[in-house]
Amino acid sequence: MILSVLSSPALVSGLMVARAKNPVHSVLFPIPVFRDTSGLLLLLGLDFSAMIFPVVHIGAIAVSFLFVVMMFHIQIAEIHEEVLRYLPVSGIIGLILWWEMFFILDNETIPLLPTQRKTTSLRYTVYAGKVRSWTNLETLGNLLYTYYFVWFLVPSLILLVAMIGAIVLTMHRTTHGAVKRQDVFRRNAIDFRRTIMRRTTDPLTID
Repeated sequence: MILSVLSSPALVSGLMVARAKNPVHSVLFPIPVFRDTSGLLLLLGLDFSAMIFPVVHIGAIAVSFLFVVMMFHIQIAEIHEEVLRYLPVSGIIGLILWWEMFFILDNETIPLLPTQRKTTSLRYTVYAGKVRSWTNLETLGNLLYTYYFVWFLVPSLILLVAMIGAIVLTMHRTTHGAVKRQDVFRRNAIDFRRTIMRRTTDPLTID
């Protein structure tokens, strides 16, 4: 029941991302997808991934996309296009995805079906009690910082280069020299009468 409640809105929102003609709506529809996906991760017991998923996707990616859409002044008028024009291509892609889904489910679920096998000759040993239980955070930390530390540092370097590039582009020098700025003293010297108003009355007199 909980799986259906979480997965159904995620599927509908995912379809609306592709169907929405308003760019702002296309950015807002992934938010329910990320929210419901976090709930599904909680059901699977991945508490750390469920907490970090909305923080990264909703708090960073979706908000940045929304700001980009608002900055570019994209026309919000609906784009009238023929839906039947893209129907053959979308149908072929959909059939391929469904075939892959059933192929994966078929191979994954058949070994789990109950079978009548004689297991009297096998020794029953509780191996779960002999393995040290780690939390999700400990497991991710051990994998990231021990085996995949290179792939953990490469995105950090990419983000550093992007940050430096943004700063360099902001402080870009023009062909004529430095960034154009207004010289207040030179401006006042050129047009003195318009910048400084003469006082005709005596400042000591009181009306």
